[in-house]
Amino acid sequence: MRSLADLAVEGRRVLVRCDLNVPLDGGTITDDGRIRASVPTLRAILDRGGRPVVMSHLGRPKGRPVPEYSLAPVAERLGELLGAPVRFAADVVGPSAREQVGALGDGEVVLLENLRFEPGEESGDADLVERLAALGDCYVGDGFGALHRAHASVAGVPARLEHAAGLLVEKELEVLRRLSAEPVRPYVVVLGGSKVSDKLAVITNLLGVVDRLLIGGGMCFTFLAAQGFGVGDSLLQAEQLDTVRKMTRLAGERGVELLLPEDVVVAQDVSADAETRVVAADAIPDGWKGLDIGPGSVQRFAAALADAQTVFWNGPMGVFEFAPFAHGTLGVAEAVAGSPGLTVVGGGDSAAAVRQLGLADRFGHISTGGGAALEYLEGKTLPGVAALEKD
Repeated sequence: MRSLADLAVEGRRVLVRCDLNVPLDGGTITDDGRIRASVPTLRAILDRGGRPVVMSHLGRPKGRPVPEYSLAPVAERLGELLGAPVRFAADVVGPSAREQVGALGDGEVVLLENLRFEPGEESGDADLVERLAALGDCYVGDGFGALHRAHASVAGVPARLEHAAGLLVEKELEVLRRLSAEPVRPYVVVLGGSKVSDKLAVITNLLGVVDRLLIGGGMCFTFLAAQGFGVGDSLLQAEQLDTVRKMTRLAGERGVELLLPEDVVVAQDVSADAETRVVAADAIPDGWKGLDIGPGSVQRFAAALADAQTVFWNGPMGVFEFAPFAHGTLGVAEAVAGSPGLTVVGGGDSAAAVRQLGLADRFGHISTGGGAALEYLEGKTLPGVAALEKD
């Protein structure tokens, strides 16, 4: 895979596929982590005399212009972080895009409107590929969070232009390789989030690599139910019970220590002022929902992380957006951050959680792409990586 340093950019229009898919509250960006992560590559291109034409998606507008998914607020924030003028094109490949790219000068950047306003983006439409490619002289893939999608801007355009990987993509892939190939041991993986079905493939693959697997979040209740425990009104994927039992047996056969919560925080409703109880994991009352791991579980998980030399964490331990159910995620975040080795947060809600909790600077690496990171660790070939690897 060619690196950015090997790509001639001076005086050229450089199409840069970033991942600027940030959360918005109206027109206000509530977490600019992905924008910040894109800055080093764009700054490197500018410093070498290139003219970046930035592309990204935002949300799921389903192939049509939706005002609340406009990238206009992102253009403003990107300009502030870059310290450089950022022109904004009001369309993707239409008159505004052609005008703004045509007027682009040295030291300036253009940000195209949301790629997913074009119906051909997600389908990899050949005509859209050609129209995007016409806006640039070369291509840099730096949107790690989209590399698992075979979209026009991710897999199609690099096939049409001279291309290289951006600094962010190189960093993300280097970290994932360290997690996959001969990790320093003990290697501990912490998985949370709502549904076990979202993590089945990665768990299966990791059982051949990890030393300890810690399960929290909503997905833990399917594991608890598979052991015969009642889970009250907690999230349960009953159709996955047999699969989870097989995974538990496989973990034992491979010598992987699989840890589940010993206690949980329960409530009858999900709200900031909910009445809560801490109960044993095998004593969840009928009519109550498990919404966080309990303090005993935090201590148990922390002990399993204390000597870890490699840690990968994906998925919060509870409904951390509400204060009564945030303690488990905070406790595990602090334990992961305190581990002596490489600590990697696998994007998505877990990345949002550590930033919300003010712990982001205590981790070795926070991925910008939860889905892409998980698919890589599942052993899948990511379409965007395959496209960048081709000559």
